[in-house]
Amino acid sequence: MRTFLSIAMLCLCTLAQGQVPDHKVFSELLEKYVSGDGEVSYTGFIHDIELFQSYLNSLSQNPPTAAWTDNQRKAFWINAYNAFTIKLIADNYPVKSIKDLGGWIYKVNTAWDIRFVKIGKETLDLNNIEHEKLRREFDDPRIHFAIVCASKSCPKLLNEAYVAEKLDEQLDQAGRSFLGDPSRNKISKDKVELSSIFKWYKGDFTKKSSLIEFVNQYTQQKINRDANISYLDYDWSLNE
Repeated sequence: MRTFLSIAMLCLCTLAQGQVPDHKVFSELLEKYVSGDGEVSYTGFIHDIELFQSYLNSLSQNPPTAAWTDNQRKAFWINAYNAFTIKLIADNYPVKSIKDLGGWIYKVNTAWDIRFVKIGKETLDLNNIEHEKLRREFDDPRIHFAIVCASKSCPKLLNEAYVAEKLDEQLDQAGRSFLGDPSRNKISKDKVELSSIFKWYKGDFTKKSSLIEFVNQYTQQKINRDANISYLDYDWSLNE
């Protein structure tokens, strides 16, 4: 185990400058410590903190460059958001909710405003990653199915890393999984109760179609165009 750990850390720390980090170690940790239902063992990540930190270091030391493909950059920032969120919880564990960290003034001192994410020469917060690195750069609403803020009402955390080679497939599956989960979205032909994510970021989902048309891409039960839409309360308790 020690030999594997040492080799993995060496590989992560010796990437050539500008090289795309290998997300294999993160996949292995996610497979080990995230259930199929998206429940996270934060104590597991704490137990493997040395290996986990080596992955975070590989992200910090290898920021995206213009030479990377869109999918390489998108996968990088999705993984960075999820990995550093796990680190934030692990560093403060035990905690009942991510909202218990920081303050309560939006865009001022919440958990998403803590600048602790070092990527290259930048020191970012989770809001920077979500809104500037992902939403602004890629204009892909499926991002909301992939980034997970450590809460039960979030989409479930995928138990593998996102990778450029199959990113579109992973994002589409994340959308089907999220909308097919009745604890997060309740879908019927004439009435839908959607996650509050669809209310908060409605503009992202309706740039090219109506909200119902967008949702219908990821549901087995197709919703009528004039169906009644309401939004579920958000459960911010920890996703463990």
